[in-house]
Amino acid sequence: MSKTAILEIDGKKYEFPVIVGTENEVAIDIEKLRGATGAITLDPGYKNSGSCKSEITFLDGEEGILRYRGYSIEDLADKADFLEVAYLLIFGELPNTAQLEKFENDIRKHTLVNEEMKSILEGFPKTAHPMGVLSSLTSALTAFNPKSVNVENEKEMYDAICKTMGKFLVIATWTYRRRMGFPLNYYDNTKGYVENFMRLMFEIPTEPYKMDKRIVDALDKLFILHADHEQNCSTSTVRIVGSSHAGLFASISAGVSALWGPLHGGANQAVLEMLEEINNNGGDVAKYVLKAKDKDDPFRLMGFGHRVYKNFDPRATIIKKAADDVLDALGVDDPLLDIAKQLEKVALEDEYFKSRNLYPNVDFYSGIIYRAMGIPVEMFTVLFAIGRLPGWIAQWKEMRLNKEPIGRPRQVYTGSPSRAFKEINQR
Repeated sequence: MSKTAILEIDGKKYEFPVIVGTENEVAIDIEKLRGATGAITLDPGYKNSGSCKSEITFLDGEEGILRYRGYSIEDLADKADFLEVAYLLIFGELPNTAQLEKFENDIRKHTLVNEEMKSILEGFPKTAHPMGVLSSLTSALTAFNPKSVNVENEKEMYDAICKTMGKFLVIATWTYRRRMGFPLNYYDNTKGYVENFMRLMFEIPTEPYKMDKRIVDALDKLFILHADHEQNCSTSTVRIVGSSHAGLFASISAGVSALWGPLHGGANQAVLEMLEEINNNGGDVAKYVLKAKDKDDPFRLMGFGHRVYKNFDPRATIIKKAADDVLDALGVDDPLLDIAKQLEKVALEDEYFKSRNLYPNVDFYSGIIYRAMGIPVEMFTVLFAIGRLPGWIAQWKEMRLNKEPIGRPRQVYTGSPSRAFKEINQR
């Protein structure tokens, strides 16, 4: 028997259908609310509003659960690689050996970036933030790929996906190379996707570049953990921009800009800035722990707790081991990382933090890993974007194939009522 919700306005009752998701999430379908009642809902930040039905990612913040297409994040991080997970998110199922090999090879076919893109890159000052450059370069790809993809054509859609996966990785690393004044690198088709990220970033012409497998594995896991996270700010942006039938590059460019914000993708950068503040003020961790406990002190520990996960962040449990492996592999002697370890110990043992679920989250550990690898703090969010790319593609593809209407939220107007125009000499 189908359920309904009853809303009463001015003594008149209206019925609306109740929808139950696969994991028993309950939603009241108010699609016809305004037409039936003349009223709308008001939900700043859309914290209580479902914008779509989606088959991609399930997230339960209270229980600390994250699944892609039904597979637990723990299993995927342990048993799959990043391109397998990308394929799963975008196409709905884990690939077999032949499908995965074809996917990787087809991505390789699209990794060359038009040489004219270099002129666009050179137009930015070296001081430009890499995320601003990445958003602009992603948007600029539309100039070299002007034909809009036909989402109903399976081959066109597949080619567009492979093209996006191939070119985005290259231009993302070019933002770093430009900032450092290094020559631009090109994809090496004999190496894997994550290995290519490492050499695209760090290989220089004057000496051979060697990669530590533990570092590549840690990055692979980080990209998997960041690959999708339900209807967050950047993903919702990609879907709403795409709902106007804007192309894939334009929609992803908008997603990059949304991710750039410090309340979203910039959280791991904020962790490093906090560690630097503690170090620059004497490195007294105990003093800053006391400041964090003082509700009247504006200081806040960054990288602890999560606005969605109310119990624990399942991604943090996975990446903690990867962080330990990276620090062990690199043997880095860094006062900031020492401070991070001290803070981690306090958060995991101190009753104040345990009782409030202020555990180290994925941003805390990813910041540590990137710092240990020598990646500049301005590049942290770029790495987040590389990991999130398959999720954005999957969400864009789902939205278009579902023929979702153009996004157009309503508002409650609170400005001046109707008033007469005054001539300029009467104002």
